[in-house]
This record gives sequence, C-alpha cells and structure tokens, in this order.
Amino acid sequence: MLPRKHSAARVNRLTKFVAHAYRNAPAVRALLDTAGIKPSQIKSPSDLEKIPVTPKDHLIELQLQAPPFGGFLAVPLHQVHQIFQSPGPLYEPWANETNLARVAGKIFKIAGFKRGDIVINTLSYHLVPAGMILQAGLQKVGATIVPTGVGNSELQVKLVRELGVTGYAGTPSFLMLLLQKAEELGVDVRAQWALKRALFTAEPYPPSLRQQFEGHYGFKTTNVYATAELGFLAHDCEAQQGLHFADDVIIQICDPVTGLHVAPNEAGQVVVTTFNETYPLIRFGTGDMAVYLDAPCACGRKTHRLALVGRIGDAVKVRGMFVHPNQLRQAIAKFPAIQRFQAIVTRPNQRDELTLKAGSAMELDRAALDPALNQAVREICRVGLDRLEFVALDELAPDARPIVDARQWE
Repeated sequence: MLPRKHSAARVNRLTKFVAHAYRNAPAVRALLDTAGIKPSQIKSPSDLEKIPVTPKDHLIELQLQAPPFGGFLAVPLHQVHQIFQSPGPLYEPWANETNLARVAGKIFKIAGFKRGDIVINTLSYHLVPAGMILQAGLQKVGATIVPTGVGNSELQVKLVRELGVTGYAGTPSFLMLLLQKAEELGVDVRAQWALKRALFTAEPYPPSLRQQFEGHYGFKTTNVYATAELGFLAHDCEAQQGLHFADDVIIQICDPVTGLHVAPNEAGQVVVTTFNETYPLIRFGTGDMAVYLDAPCACGRKTHRLALVGRIGDAVKVRGMFVHPNQLRQAIAKFPAIQRFQAIVTRPNQRDELTLKAGSAMELDRAALDPALNQAVREICRVGLDRLEFVALDELAPDARPIVDARQWE
C-alpha cells in the first residue's frame, strides 16, 4: 500500500492495535525497542515502514527460541481455543478472531455467498487453520456449512445433490475432481446440481480451469489469495485485472532488502499487518513476490490491487529492480514462437547487464521480434534487456534455470 490519506478511525485503530501488541506480545515489544520505535509513532500505515519486516523464516526461529508462539501471543493462554500448525512448521493460536472472520466474510459476500446458501467447505479442519478460516467467513454471511474436507469424493457427490448444495469453498482442483466423479456416476451436473458459486484458495487457478467452471458449468467463481498465518488477503474480480486488497488488512509491496515500498509495477515482497489481537504479526514477510497495480480496474472498485509473480527466493535484483522468472514468463507468453528462454545477469564494468536467450524450433522474424520482446520485458519487469539472443531450441535444456545470476562480486 502506497502512502495516502487515511481516515481518523483507521489511524486510531492502527495506533491502538500497535499499542496493544507492544504491551502484550514480548516479540513485538522487542521488535519495536530494537528499532527505537515507540507505538505512539505509528500513526498511519506508511509509518509501519519504520518497523523491520519479520520474515517467515525468522518467525520459525523465534518459535524455536521461545516456544510455542515465539513471543507473539498477546492474550492469556486460557483464551486460546485452538492451536494450529502451518508449514514451517509454525504454530498459530486461535482465540476470538473477529477481524479474520470479518475480512473473510466480506470477501465471501463479494463472491456472492449469502444467507440461505448451503456450502461444502472442503479445506482441512485437521491441524491446519484453513478449514476454520473458511468457516469463519461463511458464518459471517449466514451460510449453512457442510464441513466435508477433502476425500470421500463419491459421498460428496451424493450429498451435493441430496442437500441441494449451492456453494463450494476449497481448491479448484478438488472441485474438478468432484465434477469428474459426478459425471462418472452418471450425474448431469448442470441439470441436477444446485451449485452456482465457488470460492477458491490455496492453489493456483489457471485460466483453463476458469473457462471450464464458468464457461462449461456456468459457475460464478472467485479466487482468493490467503495464507495460513494471516487469513484472506486479496481477491480477484470479474475484470481479472489483479487481486484487490481485502479491507481491514494492511498490505505493503516492499523491497526484500530495504523493507521500503516499491513503486507501482515493480516487484516486491508482500508484507502484511493484520488486526489480529491474539497473534499480532506486524510487518510479516510472506515470502511471496508481487507487483502493485495502480491503473484503474475495469470492475470499478477503487481498492488497491496486486499481481502475484512468485516466491522471493527465485527473484534476482537487476539494476535495482527485482526480476522474477514468472515476470519473464508473462512477457514471453506473448510470443508463442519462443518455446524456451533463459535470462543471464552479468556485471561487466560494474554495471548489471541482462541477456535473454530465446529458443525456438522454427525460423523467426528477428527484426520484428527484437523490439517487441524488448518492450514486453521492459513493461513487465521494469528492466530493459542489454542483449537478446535468438538460439536454436536444443541449445536450451527443457529444465534450464529461468534466471542465472553469473555476476562476479569482488
């Protein structure tokens, strides 16, 4: 989130939240004290940049040093109703998570879920918090929940029909599995199922699946970006022009090295602060890389948006800009004749140089491709190519690393 004017209520809420976390969570107090920051200095989301980012890997270390919650528990232990574990491993306490439920509920409402819906919740309730996060949001909109989890596909096909299930929450791949199972069993899904809407999370939602769900089956679908530690963070819309930030969550797209926000259309780490008074993660580094989108969305919503591009460990900084393999894939996807690629970063004469090798099995119109591909890379990656080399397809292995950092640092 870039600096902008914030309402007095939002500023007041943030100040109170940081003060609560400082008083009650030893890890937050240590974080601010080490940075020389007083809670009263945090008066807007932009002030959060004074606080260092806590990467997920560091949170894992803190939990090992001060088990089980690394000093981030900000309520008495007897108020914790459940303890979950997400990959890392990380332990997450769950008490009265009102803000998490409110955020999820708003996004379920945007997705078209409402009172009277009967929804199968297919994410796990066991150990991980995913199922509970979805349940909290569905309860906010007044839906009736069938907590199926994954598995038992034949049973789920039967209950979808017999209960008149109208909604689905879970991964897109499992819904496709249920549809395939239904058709194997002779069910005419479009005629015999009442299911009309689906909310997807926890895995990628490719255009090919969207076309099947929305085009063939006529479902309304919404894709949500979420994490186990933070809950719902962003959602797509009918315009498919990025993911809209959730309300009541502060998202910043930051340089992974400095922790400061990047400019629009530059890649940075997704850094999140949620108003979770039980487990106040302030400036939590998700490890996800994204670009902040500032162009108006065709859907008309005014909320900030992001586009995810990958994980932080795969990005390489070139002339001050982080370049991620998925950004290069996005640029090269505009040119079907190019079947493989590899970017190489070198540093002759103390200046980063970016070379792109583009492999194809066919004869190319290089004079036309050269400026077009250069422009596509510059627009998406914000870094221009120094050299573009067209090579035979067999010169690049199918599993070649998409970016090679060959710089020599003296």
